[in-house]
Amino acid sequence: MKKIFLMVVATLFMVGWGATASANDGVYFVRGGQLIPISETDISVKKEVLSISLYDDGYARVVVEYEFENHGSAKTVKMGFEAENPYNTEDTLNPAGVHPYIEDFTVELNGRRLSYTNAVVEPGLLDTPFTGPKDDTPEEFVRYSYAYCFDAPMLEGVNRVHHTYRYRMSFGVGRTFEVPYWLTPASRWKGGTIGDFTLRISAPNTAKHFVMADSLFVGNEFRVTEGTGKVRHLQHGWMSLVEVALRNGTVEWHKKDFRPVDDINIQSADSYSSFDTEHYPLGSFYDRSEGYVIWPMDIELPESLARNLPYANRGYVFKKKELQKLFSQFWWYMPDPSWQPSTADFTPREWRLIRERR
Repeated sequence: MKKIFLMVVATLFMVGWGATASANDGVYFVRGGQLIPISETDISVKKEVLSISLYDDGYARVVVEYEFENHGSAKTVKMGFEAENPYNTEDTLNPAGVHPYIEDFTVELNGRRLSYTNAVVEPGLLDTPFTGPKDDTPEEFVRYSYAYCFDAPMLEGVNRVHHTYRYRMSFGVGRTFEVPYWLTPASRWKGGTIGDFTLRISAPNTAKHFVMADSLFVGNEFRVTEGTGKVRHLQHGWMSLVEVALRNGTVEWHKKDFRPVDDINIQSADSYSSFDTEHYPLGSFYDRSEGYVIWPMDIELPESLARNLPYANRGYVFKKKELQKLFSQFWWYMPDPSWQPSTADFTPREWRLIRERR
């Protein structure tokens, strides 16, 4: 019987992103990862649609639609989802094998919901139970994984997998949210490529401003497919970035015969603004969730700015010229003449911004 693993691979930071933080300045909950095999020569990834939705409650939802093509005969394969333990959260090991920050975990294969079991295992080794640290490593640095295991009857030909889960987004000093997702393990499937790959990132009923390293997205461009949004490429120091601003919108990237050479790491744009002492190319960051409001060091802000942030975030077209000039400097600001001013969906944090500055 051949064995397949879906891994949520955790590292403190993705390669190339270490300039934004040190090892101990963040809280790391869950990493999302590619469905991958340990050894598989008969099954290739024909199609994958990866959808990541970002919410204001600190959670992200991942929905992945796969089409796997089994070039051999029908067989049952052992599949699993692995998530490394949280870091900097003070959580202790759960012997039941259920990750404390993963919810609504489901897998459907060819329209059939699959049941699963849980276990605590060594990182990257689904069949090896975790037996504890091998040395005097402090408990907060001990690495182990939570595994979700299931049997998957693969038919000959095309098999469709629908996989979902909800999880806490990571955060840290100077960044409101962080969502890493490993794609490079796709190379372990037959052929090492994804025949037809689509990435969708959404901000349902809110606004999000984030950046990603653009090394993964060479050749094709992002498109805003729903709601309001904009995308640009920029050079930030030695890093080349894709910057995205969305308001109740979706941005999409698509490529055929995709061979991932890097992994996705979605970071709130404040992760770059807060570590600069000079004027930076990113627009000043604002997010409706609990978090940071970071401003450029070289812009003097009027007292009225904070209480107008919730309106600017929703696209209000300001009548006062000084507010028009101020908010037009911020790249994430997207005026919407059709928006009728309303406080119905203002968050507790936004009300604090308004009331504390009256």
